[in-house]
Order: sequence, then C-alpha cells, then structure tokens
Amino acid sequence: MKTSLIKKLALAAAISASVTTMAEAATLKLSHVRPQETAIDMDAKRFAADVAEATQGKVKIKIYPASSLGDYTVVQERVGLGAIDMAVQPPASSADKRFQVVYMPYLVKTWDDAEKVFAKDSPMRQTVAELYAAQNIKVLGAWPVYFGGISLNKEIENAADPAVMKGAKLRVPPIKTFQLTADNIGFIGSPLPFSEAFTAVQTGVVDGVMGSGAEGYYASFRDVTKSYLPINTHFEMWYLIISDEIFSELDDENQAKLMAAAEKFETSRWATARADQAKNEQLLAKAGASIVPVTDAQIEATAKIVREKVWPEVINDIGADWAQDVLDKALR
Repeated sequence: MKTSLIKKLALAAAISASVTTMAEAATLKLSHVRPQETAIDMDAKRFAADVAEATQGKVKIKIYPASSLGDYTVVQERVGLGAIDMAVQPPASSADKRFQVVYMPYLVKTWDDAEKVFAKDSPMRQTVAELYAAQNIKVLGAWPVYFGGISLNKEIENAADPAVMKGAKLRVPPIKTFQLTADNIGFIGSPLPFSEAFTAVQTGVVDGVMGSGAEGYYASFRDVTKSYLPINTHFEMWYLIISDEIFSELDDENQAKLMAAAEKFETSRWATARADQAKNEQLLAKAGASIVPVTDAQIEATAKIVREKVWPEVINDIGADWAQDVLDKALR
C-alpha cells in the first residue's frame, strides 16, 4: 500500500516538473511564405533572436519558411485552431470574406499614405485585429511588403493600358478583389492557391501572376517572369499573428517581451520597405525580366476604372454598411 502511494506521488511530481518545464521554456513554430534568405525570412530570424534574448531563452521561435507548414490559407486556419503557433503572412479571406477590405485595390497610392492607413494604431489595424480575433488569433504586429504589380511570362503589347484587352490569363489569389481587378483592366483572372501558381505559369496554364509585387516575384517566380508591370495594384501588408491559446499560455512578462519584439520587427521594416521594393525590381531586371514603363497617368486611369467598377462589387459582397464604414474611417 505504502509502495503504491510512493509511486503515485513520484509520478505526480514528475508530471508537475514536466509541466513546469514546458511552461518555462516554449519553442513556437512560425510559418512564412517565402524561401530562406529572403527579406521576410531574415527579419523573422532577427525577430526570433530578439525574443530569445529578451526572454533569456524561455521563449524560442523556430522558423518554417516557404509555406513548409502549408499554404497560407491553411496556416491561418491552423493558427486559429492552435495547431500552428505563429505566422507572418497575408490575411486569408477564405474563412472570413471581410478580409478583402485590406486588399482593396488602389486604397493607397504612395508610401506616405500607406504608413498612415496601415499604422499600428490606425482604424484599419483595429479592423484587422477584430477580424483575426474572431478566429481566435491575436495580431502582434505587421510587415509592410510592397505595392503590387503583375508578373508576365511573355511580352504583352500595351500591358499598362487598362482599356486594352490583352487576352492573357493571370493567376490571382482566391480573393474576389484580385479577380475583379484583373478582369477589369484587360486581363483574365484565374483564382489559384499560391502553392500551385509557379507550376501553372511554367506549364502555360496561365500567362502570369497577379497578387504579389517585385519582392514576391523575384523570390518565387523569377525563372518564369519575362516582364514585370509595376502598376501598383494594391498595397500589401502581412500580419504577424499568434494563436490566442498559445499566447495566453505565456506569462505576462513573456507576453510583453514578445509584443515588444514584434513592435521592433514592424518599425524596422517600415524603415527599409521602400528601398527594398526598388531593389527587387532591379533584381528582376538582372534576372532577365523587362520592367514595363508605367506612367502616373496610366496608374491614375487604372485606379479610376477599378474604383468605379471593382469597389462597389467588393463592398456589396462583404457587406456594404460595414465595408463603407471601414473605408471611410481608414481614409479619413
């Protein structure tokens, strides 16, 4: 009887020690969509190093690049379920179509406007945080990426003229804003997951890709990019997200340190993002792509068409009253 009790007490003590150790030292998985050594990969590694240093190794972050844990739409769902701890990636509208509001084409046209509209304490950030919260996900920070453009696997005449029908099919993300934009500026939108995009271009299923910018095309599509159209289709922000469940398991001190590292992660990126976009356009050119000249007038003409034809459909699709209120506050 005494022996049995002693064994039970020893087992309970071992379990308690194990739980304490897990609580004191956590290794979190962080997913992102780009290959190793790209800008986001390097910034994610610096973020991980900052967290490890600030928490004295009690919170470690392991980076999983190149969508190795799944397509970003799947990863977002798994973060919400607590199956993946963290990610830095585009919002996925597959679970909530209201995320389309952050992809409104030509919402902003300059970097100064982007810094204002997408700032940490902005109405748009509050909206994004609320949408993620409904999926049991906490927003820690953001990573401004670029103004979007179009990657083409061939030269297309009058590519920058939105009034000309090009007869070219573009892979677009499975988000209505991108398909409508492609369809209304002379292309044909074909929704495909990111994981299938390269093969689709390589095999001729589509003639190019829309939904990314020079950085993304250089990182993942430079071998199939023959020309690049910097038409400023949208401003891309990725969000540094964590499972609510995982975040709540950290003590208050480590939560604060994680959030402080996330703020540094975001602030540092704003300081380098503009130059990084220009650098990646030049990298595409060095890799053999021709950069299509685009005038301010062509961007204005494209924006006018998109705002007149695309915006009303997207606003109605995601809820006119809600979406209009979000946009009014964002652009105030």
